[in-house]
Amino acid sequence: MKEQAEKLQHIRHSFAHLLAAAVLRLWPDTKPTIGPAIENGFYYDFEFKSPISDKDLPKIEKMMRKTLQDWKGFERFEVSANEAKKEFKTNDFKLELIKDLEKEKQAITIYQSGHFRDLCRGGHVEDMKEMNPEAFGLAKTAGAYWRGDEKKPMLTRIYGYAFATKDELEAYKKMLEEAEKRDHRKLGQELDLFTFSEYVGAGLPLYTPRGTVLIREISAYLNELKASKGYDFVDIPHIAKSELYKTSGHWDKFKDGIFKVQGQSEEFVLKPMNCPHHTQIYASQLRSYRDLPLRYAEITKQYRDEQSGELHGLSRVRSITIDDTHIFCRQDQMLEEAKNAFAIIAEFSKTLGLHYRVTLSVRDPKRKKDYLGSDEVWEKAEQALAQVLKDEGQEFTVEEGEAAFYGPKIDFHQLDAIGRTWQLSTIQLDFNQPERFKLEYTDTKGEKVRPVMLHIAVAGSLERFLSIAIEHFAGAFPLWLSPSQVQLIPVTSKHEEFVLQMADEFRTQGIRVDVDLMNETVGNKIRKAIKRKVPYLLVIGDKELASPKLHVRKRGSEEVHEYTKKKFFEDIQEKIAQRSLEL
Repeated sequence: MKEQAEKLQHIRHSFAHLLAAAVLRLWPDTKPTIGPAIENGFYYDFEFKSPISDKDLPKIEKMMRKTLQDWKGFERFEVSANEAKKEFKTNDFKLELIKDLEKEKQAITIYQSGHFRDLCRGGHVEDMKEMNPEAFGLAKTAGAYWRGDEKKPMLTRIYGYAFATKDELEAYKKMLEEAEKRDHRKLGQELDLFTFSEYVGAGLPLYTPRGTVLIREISAYLNELKASKGYDFVDIPHIAKSELYKTSGHWDKFKDGIFKVQGQSEEFVLKPMNCPHHTQIYASQLRSYRDLPLRYAEITKQYRDEQSGELHGLSRVRSITIDDTHIFCRQDQMLEEAKNAFAIIAEFSKTLGLHYRVTLSVRDPKRKKDYLGSDEVWEKAEQALAQVLKDEGQEFTVEEGEAAFYGPKIDFHQLDAIGRTWQLSTIQLDFNQPERFKLEYTDTKGEKVRPVMLHIAVAGSLERFLSIAIEHFAGAFPLWLSPSQVQLIPVTSKHEEFVLQMADEFRTQGIRVDVDLMNETVGNKIRKAIKRKVPYLLVIGDKELASPKLHVRKRGSEEVHEYTKKKFFEDIQEKIAQRSLEL
């Protein structure tokens, strides 16, 4: 599995080289910069003398296929910094990379295919037959700042996709077509779930009453799951002094993405994360081994100053509603607490119909300076989480370099309805923040001991979760989650009073109901309800007024079923209580 994934990465990176070679054949005065492999494909960033657009992609693809015919393989050359600078003397971007490599005393390598030479650290196909000309394509162009820094030049990024076989490429294209239909930004407007305002600011979503139902229902379910495991709920402010994050270690890592707030006499920041606040609730009292574990949970806002070019609907925002839990426990309790969190995540995923795979994210042993804490602490933490997964009988793969800077984590990658995976849930083990904040408890011998800290997210960012859930369900939410569970449509104005009384009766039964009183035809009202993907639709005219039964049409069906009122209420309430995926 790991071998195949690595092989595919090499194929994709090789296509990035091919893209750069084709672009230079079409526009020789272009400056290529970097071109990595990414999920499902690759990209390459260029500085063009004259702008190009998506209209140019077929021409570039054609040139890529033509160029590939002449390539026999990738030849590696290790060169000195001076030799590299001489070769790329007209390309400021490559010169910057060469200087960085020289400073870090890393090997400088150039790879050549055909007549194209590029500064590169490697990772290419061993056999050119692996680069199937029928298994790649170009997707789009986009703007991208050099090295992700908005103070640096804006480049043109060309995205492509690449796979091992043509069939895999075709399957991916079909998935893209389906994903476009399910785009949460489009459905969010059609279903009246959220909006954005230039007056409020980019990346700051505003939830409508219907969208707020989603936030409320998911939050209630999360709180219910956590309460069942003995979690306690806390509430913290949205701002803090910068010293809090300097102590925790977050400041050095995230300072460029932190919003500053100037008070009358002090500077504060909008909280970019919640764990440092929770440490201070722990630190507010003397703690004994008998007090532990302490489980602090909440659903709250946090804020990140994301670059405007990276904002994307609900999936990347600046105002984040976060499902957050931090557990402070003894070392002899940490495995059990992690297993309890595992059970919560498994139950949550099952309820939403999301299958998952699991990775153990550990630090990169070659870049230990990027992480807090000693080798001993990291070894202990990584072994503990591996033991949790083994005890749970959970298959997993190890991902080096994917740990948080303060500790390793178990990451859950949920699979949606059209085959995409999303990393949503996580269990993180942290020995470092308790050390940095000098947290203590008194053990059985009366000695002061550091607690261990677990960071747990089940849904994670509710914005990102909703972007995934909207697309997973294609807007057709299960009954318990639907903003409106029943739509009532009076045929004429003389039926309105009866319908309004019926709506009140539904509400007393805990059922969310909408009534369409617009002066439109019944056909238009039915079409609107179908577009809104309401689970149950009732049209009330003279016939329905005279009948003791309800005439109900389920979402996705044109058939009308008869129910007694009592039976209909009982069925709906049971499905809501069970959080059923079925209508």
